[in-house]
Formats: sequence, structure tokens, C-alpha cells
Amino acid sequence: MRKDLRNLKYVFNPKSIAVIGASENPDKLGNVILKNLVDGGYEGKIYPVNPKYEELLGHKCYPKVGSIKKHVDLAIFAVPAPIIPKLAEECGKNGVKGIVVLSAGFGETGKTKLEEKLGKIVLKHGMAMIGPNCLGVMNPEKRVDSIFFPFYKSGRPRVGEISLITQSGAVGTCIADLASYYNVGFSKFVSYGNATTISESDLLEHLGKDSKTKQILLYLEGTKDGKKLLGALEKVNPKKPVIALKAGKSRAAGEAAKSHTGNLAGNYLAYQAAFRESKVIEVDSVVELFYVANMFSQARPKGKRVGVLTDGGGLGVLTADAIEECGMELAEFSKKTSKKLRKSLPHYVNITNPLDIVADSGTDAYRKAIRAMMEDSSIDSIVVIVLFQAPAVDSRIIDVLVKESDRRKKPVVVVAVGGEYTKENRRVLDSYGVPTYGSPDAAIKTLKKFTEYSLFHKKKK
Repeated sequence: MRKDLRNLKYVFNPKSIAVIGASENPDKLGNVILKNLVDGGYEGKIYPVNPKYEELLGHKCYPKVGSIKKHVDLAIFAVPAPIIPKLAEECGKNGVKGIVVLSAGFGETGKTKLEEKLGKIVLKHGMAMIGPNCLGVMNPEKRVDSIFFPFYKSGRPRVGEISLITQSGAVGTCIADLASYYNVGFSKFVSYGNATTISESDLLEHLGKDSKTKQILLYLEGTKDGKKLLGALEKVNPKKPVIALKAGKSRAAGEAAKSHTGNLAGNYLAYQAAFRESKVIEVDSVVELFYVANMFSQARPKGKRVGVLTDGGGLGVLTADAIEECGMELAEFSKKTSKKLRKSLPHYVNITNPLDIVADSGTDAYRKAIRAMMEDSSIDSIVVIVLFQAPAVDSRIIDVLVKESDRRKKPVVVVAVGGEYTKENRRVLDSYGVPTYGSPDAAIKTLKKFTEYSLFHKKKK
């Protein structure tokens, strides 16, 4: 393995960080990054580097990296592109293991020679480089954060098991901000930009071996090596689900991607074939990326048969339509389950699937119905539709759904359609690992992707 790839561990888990271009000016990236590290509680050593200052935010400021007499694991660059090769050379000579180059102004703007020069320096010294033209990295557990957006404008995810690899810093920031809003946890975040020396494929393989990462989200515009990408996906995806969002599908979008990071978007059909061959889960939007990621908090389904529980008949019918349209199956209750439901539910409830327990049913009816479906081997997944607007439904339903989901016998998926009150209850359920969806279509489409992934890898085992 190349030395720079071995040194990726210092990028995600550095014990010391130098911020090159640190500043007292709040409008400068070097100030935001330094402030985020200090305010975010990074426990390692922080070394601001700028010859203009003696001290910044309570930390001694150094004129250059060579002036720091202690070892530096990671250097974050927030300086103009033309001077970066010289500074990178200095970092290499002083034993820095990894660098994050946030600055734009390289190959994506036509300055390919400058980027090539930087790449040669980095490889010569075996430094792991993220970028240039990127947001860099984040490790919530270690409080490592090179994202140059202030905390009050852009939320940071809590510690979790999802890692995000993104070619676009803007898209990555939006995803991280949404993860914070919905209380979705991240293990690692990396925005890799131009991928001069370390590509999305290298990052996939690195995070594929990371014990703290259980699933990987991938935002991709283009790649420099399609064969290498396919190999990485085929290696990683069987062990950890990879959920991919491919941008640059149209000709116009492909041109935009080229000017954005300097990578060719390529023929979308080729990417689609690669995803299909490696059984990567492809999604069509940022929202769907979260929809699928949340589903992996659940037990793996053993088949396509779905049981539907609802307190609103119309939503049950819409869900049944979605199940048929997606190629899933509406399960038939076993005789034992039908008898159990008949005995435990009000006499006016029709014991069919979808099971409509009507709007005046309370939490206890939900609990009994879900438990009966859980014990029925003819049902592989359970979709629970909750009308949070109904008077008989209160906060106890959340406790029921969380407890049944935590039994890990089969997936429990919640559909809840409505405004702010409903969305707030959905946020609570999502934070406890119960995936929720704002429409039957979204829920069933996501469940299908999850089921297909689970059944394929079950067969391979």
C-alpha cells in the first residue's frame, strides 16, 4: 500500500493540527477553522500558523510549520493556491503525515501544472492529501473539523456509524447540516474535491476497513478511474452498504461537474451499470440518501412480504398501491395471527392486510397489532401508518414503536403525513433509530431498496 494511503489515519484521527493561514479576521477561512477546532472541543494540540500574529484564540501562533518544535499530524491549508506547493514541501520535510487543502484555483480552473506540482510533492513525502478545492474532513468523535462554515450557520452531526464521502463540499455541508437537524449520527465526513492523489475509491477502501463506520454515503459527480471505483465498490459493499447519489447525469450537468472539480462526469449509463453490478444502492436525491440510510438501523428483512398497519383507511390503500407498483408483496396473515387480532382488537375492525384499526384506536391497539405481526412468519416487514393528528394517538405511541423496533425481529417502518406536529414526532422517532417517511410512496420505495440489498447479500453468504 502507498505510504500516503497508510497515513490517512492521521487525517481522520490526528493528535495535533496546524492551521496554515490562521487569522484574527472573522471573515477569513483560517479564522473560522481555528475557531471551530477550539470551540468544538478538539482535545489534541492546535498550532495556528501565520507570521503576522504571535497568538490567536489563546494559542501561540507560529510563523511557519518548521518553527513548531513538536510533531504535527495534520496541516489544514487556508491560503492562496500559488503558495501551497512551497508550504506543502515544508510540511513534508517536517514530518507532517497528512494535509487538507481547502483552497481552490488548481486544475478545476485550468491550472493543471500547479496541481500536478502539488501532487508530486505530496507523494514524494508520503503525505495523505485531501483536496485541493474541498471542505476536508470531520470526525465527530474526535472533534476533528476542517469545515469552514460557522457552527451557528451549519450544524454538525452527532457521533454515529454513517460515513459520508462527497465530491462536492456544498452538497456535503447540506447533508451534514440535515444530519444534525434530524439527529443522524456520523462516524466520518470527507469532502475530497479534485482528488489529486487520494480518490473516492481510496476513501471507500479506507472507510471500508474502519471499525467505526457501518455504512457509507457517496456523493459522486465523476471519477478519474472507473475500473478502480468499481473494484472498490465490489470490495466494500458486501461488508458495508454503500448508498450512492450520482450527479452530472445530463450533458449540461456533466460540463458543470467538470468545471466544479475538474473530473469528467462520464456516461451515466456506465455508472448505473457499475452500481448495479456491485449492488450499490443508488438514490436520486439528498432526501432519499437519508431515507435509505435510516432504514439500515433496522433488522434485515427475509423476504418481500409486507404487513401494513394503519389508523387511516385511505393511507392504507395508498400504501397497498405503492407495494404492488414497487414489486413488493402484500402479506397474507396466518390463521393464528388472524385469530389473535380478532380476539385483541375491537369487533368492528376488519382483519385484513392492510389492517385498519381506525382513528379512534389508541396506543394499546397499535401495540397488540404490531406484536402479532412481529410473531407472524409470513410477514417480512411491517409498515406502520400513524395519524398523529388523531385524538386517541399520544406520545406513548413513540415508546411502542421504539420498543418493537428494538426487538430486531423484522424491519418496522413508519409513515406519518402531516405538518409541524407530525414532523416533530417523526424527528423523535428518527433519532431513536425508527425510520419515518412523509408518504407511503417514499416508505415503500426505500423499503424495496433495503430489501433487495438484504436478500442479495443473504444469498451470497
